[in-house]
Amino acid sequence: MLYVTTPDSYVACEGENVVVRVEGEERLRVPIHILDSIVCFGYMGASPGLMGLCAQRQVSLSFVSASGRFLGKLEGPVRGNVLLRREQYRAADDSRRSAELARSFILAKIVNSRSVLRRAIRDHGDEIDVATIERSSDRLLEKTRSLQECLDLDVIRGIEGDAAHAYFSCLNLLLVAQKESFFMHDRNRRPPRDNMNALLSFLYTLLLHDIQSALESVGLDPYVGFLHRDRPGRPGLALDLMEEFRPHLADRLAITLVNRRQVSGKGFRRSESGGIRMDDETRKLVISAWQKRKQEEVRHPYLDEKVPIGLLPYAQALLLSRYLRGDLDGYPPFLWP
Repeated sequence: MLYVTTPDSYVACEGENVVVRVEGEERLRVPIHILDSIVCFGYMGASPGLMGLCAQRQVSLSFVSASGRFLGKLEGPVRGNVLLRREQYRAADDSRRSAELARSFILAKIVNSRSVLRRAIRDHGDEIDVATIERSSDRLLEKTRSLQECLDLDVIRGIEGDAAHAYFSCLNLLLVAQKESFFMHDRNRRPPRDNMNALLSFLYTLLLHDIQSALESVGLDPYVGFLHRDRPGRPGLALDLMEEFRPHLADRLAITLVNRRQVSGKGFRRSESGGIRMDDETRKLVISAWQKRKQEEVRHPYLDEKVPIGLLPYAQALLLSRYLRGDLDGYPPFLWP
């Protein structure tokens, strides 16, 4: 994957190579065959030749605003077999199957959110308000029990909302450094109104891109979801699958970057619209940490083998496709070991 973050970059191609130029000077040259996607941040250009080459080689070309908002994506012919997608559409039209899958996604999200809180208590128990975090952890445990037999989508969404409120209400307590610069009053976006929300939104954008690519690679339609229902331009299934990865892949990484002072408040600025943006240096640092994180390995609880974190979205997309085909009795969400 290639991330292009330098302002005024122009991405083109020469033969089978992707070339990045800034003010006419070549800064990077990469063979296209080693890439599966290119993500461009901020206002920059891409040549028609590159767009055609990416479409031919099945390399997605995405454009994201400087604040981390997804703008658009170019890709070649739709991949995957039509039979799998038909099964996906049938399941999405079935309220019970949709609720079963939605319940799995949200159960994993709540369990993994609770794991983030428990991990903070283990790592920083002498520096944080353990009692308050314990209470939030107990509330999340109660929400997992409420989900056990629930097959109503609206009720599932309500449980998820309550759990998210309990989780984010104590996220500030997990910070042991730079509390003032990264204090978060509530979860907000479009635009994010504080530094922590800006950092989280940016990481969520990176995560969503990876999950959407994983779904497409196994032949699923990322725009037809089960929890997130159809809305023009919204990748509902990608947002569904993203739920189980948010806590550990994005939230925990954000907290780690702040606690280790790898990012600082100086790397964020308020735009004229009132939203907060990261500067170019901070954006590059976060992307580097994201890529490094994806190289780490964890043991997959269902597959019972070590998997690079960067391949977890693909592993879950594959398991979801197997369930939809009827090869599995249920979808096994990823529960952080």
